[in-house]
Amino acid sequence: MNQKKLWVLGALAVIGTLVLVTGCKPQGGSQEASNQYAILFKSTGNPFGERVMGGFEEGIKEQGFEAILRAPDLPTAEAQIQMIEQLIAQRVAAICISANDFDALQPALTNAINQGIKVVSLDSAVNAASRQVHVNQADTQLIGETLVEAAFDLAGGSGEIAILSATSQASNQNAWIAVMQETLKQPQYANLNLVKVAYGDDLRDKSTSETEALIASYPNLKVIVAPTTVGIAAAAKVISDRGLTGKVQITGLGLPSEMADYINNGSCPYMYLWNPIDMGYLGAYAAPALVNGSISGKAGDTFNAGRLGTYTITDAADGGTEVLLGPPYKFEPSNINDWKDVY
Repeated sequence: MNQKKLWVLGALAVIGTLVLVTGCKPQGGSQEASNQYAILFKSTGNPFGERVMGGFEEGIKEQGFEAILRAPDLPTAEAQIQMIEQLIAQRVAAICISANDFDALQPALTNAINQGIKVVSLDSAVNAASRQVHVNQADTQLIGETLVEAAFDLAGGSGEIAILSATSQASNQNAWIAVMQETLKQPQYANLNLVKVAYGDDLRDKSTSETEALIASYPNLKVIVAPTTVGIAAAAKVISDRGLTGKVQITGLGLPSEMADYINNGSCPYMYLWNPIDMGYLGAYAAPALVNGSISGKAGDTFNAGRLGTYTITDAADGGTEVLLGPPYKFEPSNINDWKDVY
């Protein structure tokens, strides 16, 4: 009888332990969490960002996972930090982020990494300590040099030029601008004068007012280079609406769907971009590859990116690693109508 009581008590103890362990399991356990992949873009209302997120969703869904799309109303680091904290609480498997600030997101993203969440930056990078890998549009040096060559061409080799950027903290914009400023020091560009770098904060109204201020402040301005899809569209509209086509030229990085009319009417003779849908799609394959351990984010790692093929991770200039989507593509009157309905 005593032995039977001891057996019952022992069994109850085991059952109690199992109940306690089960009760301590976090809500939305590991199986659910590993199925969720989030993308966090810089802000809402950005057509480029909408297409990046669309490509991400496409890539995540075709792998059988759940895509979570997030973007704050305003392009600030503080707003993104709040959303990162929400995604950590949601226990997502990975976060792909287009950052509003290179360094300010580090505490939040480090917290995510420490909790087992993989972090991929894309389009606009975070610092190397805040990510496993960065998905870059194209080689930073090549983009900066290409934009200077365009400004040189459109200015006829001399005169005043200006840059209309996004936010002053946007890492991709700052990297391209730094290359542009260094490239302008080369002897062949000695007659180009960069008069100002203006910031439209990737907001259409502010980009419009900054363009108008540049025109008013620099009556001899020949070229505005806008390495931001919001900025270039706003600047081209100002030039077109004010009848300044041919006097002030616009170039930079833009969406064909938004810029076709301005390229066709000469306000923007030509511009460059890569496919934002493919950028999001590439991020959608890099993140699960990190989660399943097929890559670690180190230079030399390779992974399959669905319809895009195989990519290799390389060293990045900031001390981290990156994967390059491809070179920028030139959009001009001869091809813009073929692309305007694509993205």
